[in-house]
Amino acid sequence: MHADRERGPAPAELAAAAVGGDRRALARLLSAVENAPALWREIGPALAGRAGGAQTVGLTGAPGVGKSTTVSALVRAYRGAGRRVAVLAVDPSSPFTGGALLGDRVRMSEHAGDPGVFIRSLASRGRLGGLAAATAQALRVLEAAGFDVVVVETVGVGQAEIDIAALADTTCVLLAPGAGDDVQAVKAGLLEVADVLVVNKADRPGAARTIADLTAMTRMRAGGRRPAVVRVAATLGEGIDELVERIAAHRRDLAATGELDRRRLARAADEIRGLTLTALRDRLAAPPHDARLAELAHLVIAGTADPWSAAEWLLADVLTAQPVPAP
Repeated sequence: MHADRERGPAPAELAAAAVGGDRRALARLLSAVENAPALWREIGPALAGRAGGAQTVGLTGAPGVGKSTTVSALVRAYRGAGRRVAVLAVDPSSPFTGGALLGDRVRMSEHAGDPGVFIRSLASRGRLGGLAAATAQALRVLEAAGFDVVVVETVGVGQAEIDIAALADTTCVLLAPGAGDDVQAVKAGLLEVADVLVVNKADRPGAARTIADLTAMTRMRAGGRRPAVVRVAATLGEGIDELVERIAAHRRDLAATGELDRRRLARAADEIRGLTLTALRDRLAAPPHDARLAELAHLVIAGTADPWSAAEWLLADVLTAQPVPAP
């Protein structure tokens, strides 16, 4: 019995408790998802049928544009409307522990005592694209726990930070005036994924010019989808109601055109693909495939096999293992 207490609840038990409203169990479940991906084999089935109902909003942009302040203002607005809100803040990783640096949670501390708000930091752990490896699974957990809105704040690394577009229903790209060439900062990637362009710190000089430039760029954009441009001063609470309405209007458009279902289907496919690749990596690192890999590496070095053929042989070895039947 003592050993059972040491091990703690099984992942499926944690999932049931989290779905039932136990915030401590929810925190432990998210830790399991982030730190032990193999446990998803037990957690996933326990959440089946419960995920997929939340509105997901992504916020991205370069460091210093006020993402955390804007997220905090959005949370305040959603709570004022009676909606339960979760925040996934992807933070840079500590170079010593590998964990999240928790800067975003400090900046959103005003919501710490609100039972209708749950804020969680995820460590990027060197992953490019602005998200953590476990973000999709963490989102699924929060949806199953019954949150109405899940806001995902990316780490803030610049133009390559586009993974959020595959995860969120609505992607908001934040900019601030006076931070250099604002239009140049978005035209090489982020503009392509934006559903809403948010000019934060709009009480500062240069905001009107930035808004005008972005509006002109959206009008020149080929195709039918043009992001809205919203003026916000998050620290003052200005423009947040309009931002909430723009996000809601975008989601209504997605639902009306069938694009919401298409995006969620693509998200599920990406999640399956990622988990499949993780499972393959785990198998390759375990006996007997690790020994087979070493054997093939020796053949490549000796010149009796080429790397492509060796990769195909190894993949065949992995795939001929007894498959798990699909339901």
